[in-house]
Amino acid sequence: MKTIVLVGDGMGDRPCPILENRTPLQAAHIPNMRRIAAAGRLYLADTVPEGLPPGSDVANLGLLGYDAREFYSGRAPIEAAGAGIPLAPDDVAIRCNLVHIADDTMVDYSSGHISNEDALPLIQALQEALGEEGLTFYPGVQYRHLLIWNQGPAEPVTQPPHDILEQNIAPYLPQGNGAEKLQRLMDASKAVLADHPVNLARKARGEVPVTQIWLWGQGPALKLPTYADLYGMTGTVITAVDLVRGLGVLAGLDTPKVPGATGWIDTNYEGKVAYALEALKTQDFAYVHIEAPDECGHVGDAKLKTEAIEAFDAKVVGPVWQAMEARGEPFRLLVTMDHRTPVEIRGHSAEPVPLATLEGPVGPVTDEVNFDEFVRGGQVDLRTFEWIPAWLRGEI
Repeated sequence: MKTIVLVGDGMGDRPCPILENRTPLQAAHIPNMRRIAAAGRLYLADTVPEGLPPGSDVANLGLLGYDAREFYSGRAPIEAAGAGIPLAPDDVAIRCNLVHIADDTMVDYSSGHISNEDALPLIQALQEALGEEGLTFYPGVQYRHLLIWNQGPAEPVTQPPHDILEQNIAPYLPQGNGAEKLQRLMDASKAVLADHPVNLARKARGEVPVTQIWLWGQGPALKLPTYADLYGMTGTVITAVDLVRGLGVLAGLDTPKVPGATGWIDTNYEGKVAYALEALKTQDFAYVHIEAPDECGHVGDAKLKTEAIEAFDAKVVGPVWQAMEARGEPFRLLVTMDHRTPVEIRGHSAEPVPLATLEGPVGPVTDEVNFDEFVRGGQVDLRTFEWIPAWLRGEI
């Protein structure tokens, strides 16, 4: 029995006026997800344990079969694992965004989705100016980078920059024990970046410059029991982002880097599908994560998010399902999202999301049912962080 989980990050939303008061999921042409829901089982699911933030870290832990209430230690240490950065027992990993702040307002958490080519010299400049023994900046993907700080501050309360867009940053600066250390680095980064040649070139091209770093999501190293130990399965995680790749690494799963996988709507969908299907020839499990709908939600573009959802359905869900049907061997397929990213707030929310499962092969399917945030009358059926482990073991 092959097991496949397909995740459209942040696909859930709220009714949008520009979409005639429909959500992007309702407005999108998604025949594959609707047919899977019709041929299988459809639920409305909670993905975030009460008291924890509705982030991709917490929610993807649950979708992979781990309870964040037991294992979660912060976002950055997961990303460090995905980036192949080893953490000593007293190291603290800290997420480092390249952001654009103007008039004390968080204008852009991604500095215009800065390219890797522009981001790398900026991170190198930060390391040269602010790095020291035991404090190292590591380049990541686009705007997403890491700071590893030996005996650094792990206790401050920090805020994801994508959750405070168009808001004054003052109430959301690091707070609590050790917060001043983070704030001092954030302030010092302004002078390093202000007249950097990359920023000057970006301004000349009419692109968003990076005004400073934003530090958040800190924590010590995270350890997870492996999939082999928990579920007796081998498998592969396919993603463009270090966060989800890190969960795969920590779970003892393969995490190949797919050429052209960007985390944006232009990602290499076909390549991700090909890698997953190839892995399933010899392995038991594949987890395919698509970041684009979440990013479109953060941008606040309902129409673009609808397009991203349609691309997920047409270029990932459909091809994976059709390929597994063609192989003729038994498989279980799950399609869902980690959380909602409503365009009206441009951040995450912990509201329930639709989840569909199917056991195949099922043959041709023409019937469709709604696959959206209002299935089953809004009645929550399950909590993924409790239900998925039993599903992975074949008990459900």
